[in-house]
Amino acid sequence: MREVEVRLIRAGHCVHPQRATIRDGSLRPAIFPALSILIVHPQEGPILFDTGYDPAFFAATQPFPERFYRWLTPATLPPGADVASQLRRFGFDPGDVRHLVLSHFHADHIAGTHAFPNAAIHCARAGLDAACSSGRVKALLGGVLPALLPADIAARARFFEDAPRIALPGALQPFAEGADILGDGSLLAVELPGHCPGHWGMVVADSLHGEHFLVADAAWSSDAIRRNMPPPRLTSSLLGHAGRVEQTLAKLHALWQRNPAIRLTPTHCPERAAEAEA
Repeated sequence: MREVEVRLIRAGHCVHPQRATIRDGSLRPAIFPALSILIVHPQEGPILFDTGYDPAFFAATQPFPERFYRWLTPATLPPGADVASQLRRFGFDPGDVRHLVLSHFHADHIAGTHAFPNAAIHCARAGLDAACSSGRVKALLGGVLPALLPADIAARARFFEDAPRIALPGALQPFAEGADILGDGSLLAVELPGHCPGHWGMVVADSLHGEHFLVADAAWSSDAIRRNMPPPRLTSSLLGHAGRVEQTLAKLHALWQRNPAIRLTPTHCPERAAEAEA
């Protein structure tokens, strides 16, 4: 695999009862950070994996029925905390981003997409089809806000399903193959089914940590992977397929058991968010 630099960016957070995301969690509200991953490629420059929250999220949830999204998952984004603004502290402008990788189409992962008009959008065809084919109410129930999709996304989309498949390093077993997004072995998309239609993660060779598996919402925390503790079936069924969520989490747990040193990063993990803030 071709080595890249990886930086974690916290772009806001939302609040849920912890029990909604892990079966033995508390009923008390918990903070769930939204991470965007900056990947610096030696030739392609800055690449983003997901975007976290953005002011566009609050605009999209101003009308009804979308306002219910904001009420059910209250979100906070301090001034200047959107990923486009934070890129500047790494020496990049939003216009420098030529590739944007979307793990799936939930609003807290795509809200900042509009800020990167020069980027090809790498995503799952299944996820984009589901996001575009639903009416406002059905999309809302699935965690999608169609207003956040760029008008030109069809022209800019590059689908994981069409990328060539290559074998993953043995350290990532039981995950066997990835979709080679750029064709140089640097970004390998891996399907992680269950959370919603077209949900994928990505493996990179992190210059600081070696193999680094960005698992998006296949787990809500690193702790859930270590303990193989899925969300309640009601939560999983509302957004996707509970059985597949549990199967994917079990594979991540098996990976961690085989290779405890492997770096696994869920998008909403408090441990990884603390690293980003540090």
